[in-house]
Amino acid sequence: MDHQNTLLAAALAASLLAVGCSKSASPDAASASADAPAAAADSRDPAAVMAEFLEALRQGDDKKATSLLTTVARTKAEEMEMFVAPPESETASYKVLEQEVEGNQAQVGADWTDLDLDGKPATYRTVWMLKKEKAGWRISGMATRLFEDLPPTVLNFEDPAEMLRKQQEAEEEMARRQSVAQPERQAQETSPGEEATVR
Repeated sequence: MDHQNTLLAAALAASLLAVGCSKSASPDAASASADAPAAAADSRDPAAVMAEFLEALRQGDDKKATSLLTTVARTKAEEMEMFVAPPESETASYKVLEQEVEGNQAQVGADWTDLDLDGKPATYRTVWMLKKEKAGWRISGMATRLFEDLPPTVLNFEDPAEMLRKQQEAEEEMARRQSVAQPERQAQETSPGEEATVR
């Protein structure tokens, strides 16, 4: 994954998943949390629930996205005065891939595609974790590879403090890599060979 794709993946992870920090919990999120237990049981499989969640992210529907998180994830977010902040993008698209179900746990793969900084389509893959609750399958976390040479970053929505720590570590790593790459790019741009070509 190149630098721009990494930025896209990290931006989505930071906004959607989680839950941006706020002085007060989002009214919509609180409402969704309060309403969810009273809703009729959802009989859909994990892949179908995942598709609805991704559509909510694409549309920027924070109430719908929040309602599809596990009860623990919603409760923990409210306790830390956080809220789900879907990115909302008319240019984004997604594709739900295979699902693996083991008892009350499931994993669903998905591709998310949006425009990078150059306006070109960029796709990155995530694996979403779901749990079976009384209300149906609900999302508890996700994993995505932000750096090709490092293991995937796993974000546990049921542990917001740990999730924020991992996001901060990813941002610091991206900044470190960018600072290393910048002098190299400048050196290439100002190399004698290139200057001669320009002249």
